[in-house]
Amino acid sequence: MDRKNLLEQRSFLKRPLILDGAMGSLLQQQGFPSDKNLWYSKLNIDNADAIKNIHKDYIDAGADIITTNTFRTNPVAVKRSKYDLTSEQLVSSSVRQALGSLNSNNIIVAGCNPPAEDCYQVERTITEYELDYNHKKHIELLWENNVDVVWNETQSHWDEIELICKFCNNNSLPYAMNIYFLDSLKILSGELLSEVIELVKSFNPIAVGFNCIKHSTFFKYTDTNILPDRFGFYFNCGAGNITDEIITCGIDPSDYIENIKPLLEYDPLYVGSCCGSSPAHTKKIKEYFDEAYRN
Repeated sequence: MDRKNLLEQRSFLKRPLILDGAMGSLLQQQGFPSDKNLWYSKLNIDNADAIKNIHKDYIDAGADIITTNTFRTNPVAVKRSKYDLTSEQLVSSSVRQALGSLNSNNIIVAGCNPPAEDCYQVERTITEYELDYNHKKHIELLWENNVDVVWNETQSHWDEIELICKFCNNNSLPYAMNIYFLDSLKILSGELLSEVIELVKSFNPIAVGFNCIKHSTFFKYTDTNILPDRFGFYFNCGAGNITDEIITCGIDPSDYIENIKPLLEYDPLYVGSCCGSSPAHTKKIKEYFDEAYRN
């Protein structure tokens, strides 16, 4: 199949691309139980319609990019689960639901590649070999199943970020690196965000993105630093702490638009929303873009 290109779509639409919103926390709010290791990725097999319907809802709301429900289909997570499943099965089913939801040839399917372990875990418990295998295998599976771009999310460890960037760059895979960072403007492994961005840029990504942080944390960075030429963001919309296991919406879609408006003058490549969000947030972004970029 022909792969769709983010930069070409951005040029054609003459506005930032709209990324979809949360998947897992939305399923949680709909009453589906999560799995400690697989989060909500097993539903791609157990209740495929639930996943496909959410993808469709985001597309109907105006998303230009949908993200596969592969946040915990990576080998480390699957190995720790109690189920007789493989990453191959879970990735294949996840991407299939995303591709099956498309109603237009212009929608980009981004293959989610998460951190090997928990997003907010500071100390690693797996070996260097396991880390290496985890990402290379998962990225290969995403690409073999025909995603358009490798979407690395919530990455916050220097060695993990470098490993992913090198692998994608060496294999000419289009990828975005979306980074999670703290109010200290450091990632979880302790390095400054500004240094991490320079590292990622040296490996030719499509974009350097930022996700699962609060908008107020991001403004702490933009107040004193220059953003990459090609960047994107999708902020946490949950109530309470980012690390809470139960996630409810804490930011109304209209308030979310007001929060992100100042960032649009920096001309982002993509804009979306993260944990706690819903298609209502995507719809509000689309409505605002239709007005703001009308001319």
